[in-house]
Amino acid sequence: MAVLSINPKDIEIPKLHGHLLGAVGPRPIAFASTISEDGTANLAPFSFFNVFSANPPIMVFSPARSVRGNRTKNTLDNALATKEVVINVVNYDILQQMSLASTAYAPEVDEFEKAGLTKLDSEIVKPFRVKESPVQFECKVNEVVSLGPEGGAGNMIICEVVKVHIDEAVMTDGVIDQKKIDLVARMGGNWYCHANENSMFELNKPITKMGMGIDLIPEVIKNSSVLTGNDLGQLGNEEQMPNADEMEAFKKQAEIADMLKRYQNDPETLEYELHLKAKDLLSADINTAQEAWKVLLANK
Repeated sequence: MAVLSINPKDIEIPKLHGHLLGAVGPRPIAFASTISEDGTANLAPFSFFNVFSANPPIMVFSPARSVRGNRTKNTLDNALATKEVVINVVNYDILQQMSLASTAYAPEVDEFEKAGLTKLDSEIVKPFRVKESPVQFECKVNEVVSLGPEGGAGNMIICEVVKVHIDEAVMTDGVIDQKKIDLVARMGGNWYCHANENSMFELNKPITKMGMGIDLIPEVIKNSSVLTGNDLGQLGNEEQMPNADEMEAFKKQAEIADMLKRYQNDPETLEYELHLKAKDLLSADINTAQEAWKVLLANK
């Protein structure tokens, strides 16, 4: 496998920037609303953004200095001056308007008006909220960390959330429904990601159980020509393999009994067919690992 290895100091900043954004994604978008000291509203999106703490609730986003001209963003200037910001979540319904608001308008231009978005008064901070955004976070700026003086350097704006506003239309049973909120995220170049039902999937998190680990999987399974690293990870997330009684009952199932009889004189083919069936099970659902384990151990 050919590998391109790069020393960041030996490459032009725009090229390095492209590699960073192309590899690190999808990235959530902070649609940041600020206000200048003279009262001018500003609205701009930033994909160097994430949530970093729940207690206290902390979000961090980073307006970078422009590579050409080494200018700072209006958002940064306002955040430094007023210490307040509203972070509005971007979903698919406002994708194009968010993109329009990223235009480098002059400081006196109101991006709410340019992008056709509605201002909502905040309850605690001065910057406006975006009415069309499904979730809005009113924030106080705790700290701004400059990451460098040159073009391309970020400025980490560390914000504490002081008020959250959630459109109940994107909630189910009191929690934000990942299908209803319909989020978008930033990729490299002109690419975005639409987090809808076609791109989302569930993965059981190992919070309430201790997975056995891939290292405890039998070598004949671990070295399978059919199963991938992802498949082994799914198997290794189970706490234990099926016990003897479970296996005895499983082998009596008609499909498995027929497979064991059909290939009883051809162990290599039997192993291959069992691994194929196990892979199909693992690919079908997040809760089929125990069933896949039974298939894999059926010839033991």
